[in-house]
Amino acid sequence: MIAIIDYDAGNIRSVEKALIALGEQPVVTRDKNTILAADKLILPGVGAFGDAMERLHQYGLVDVIREAVKNGTPLLGICLGLQLLFEHSDESDGVKGLGILKGQILKIPDSPGLKIPHMGWNSLEIKPDTRLFAGISNGAYVYFVHSYYLKAEDPKIVAATTEYSTHIHAAVEQGNVFACQFHPEKSSEVGLQILKNFISL
Repeated sequence: MIAIIDYDAGNIRSVEKALIALGEQPVVTRDKNTILAADKLILPGVGAFGDAMERLHQYGLVDVIREAVKNGTPLLGICLGLQLLFEHSDESDGVKGLGILKGQILKIPDSPGLKIPHMGWNSLEIKPDTRLFAGISNGAYVYFVHSYYLKAEDPKIVAATTEYSTHIHAAVEQGNVFACQFHPEKSSEVGLQILKNFISL
């Protein structure tokens, strides 16, 4: 069973629809026991880091997510869901993230001719032998919508990067924790393949 963690995150329905298109029957939930019993977890999200952490605390999900990860359940963070896995973000001073992974969430720097938020298709530089990108060609295009980006502390966890005003760590893999800054559910066939790879872990 794949559980999509529901904390009023914004892009839950599109993730759910993509999984249904792949023949899955995902459960959208914030129930602790359902989350801990799931075979796979997805933490989606759009919006502000601080608001999202407040809702995760409000629904009692912070410790549940940490416990599920500690138990070895594969977890996929998407967009804001990636950022929340880290310790903090420039977007929300003083707000602690989940702290499951180490790195900085930084504002995309201004650059002449580039709009922020970064919205649109960008190509990925994919690290060989990553589980999330199995069967996907280097240079594949995916869809981004974000104003903040990840700079991971350990380059070894970075599965894919992209360039937009700066060097962006676009996806990470560490043990049973996976995350994408882009939206696989909005990234056409490439995105569906990424979700399929996660499902089949």
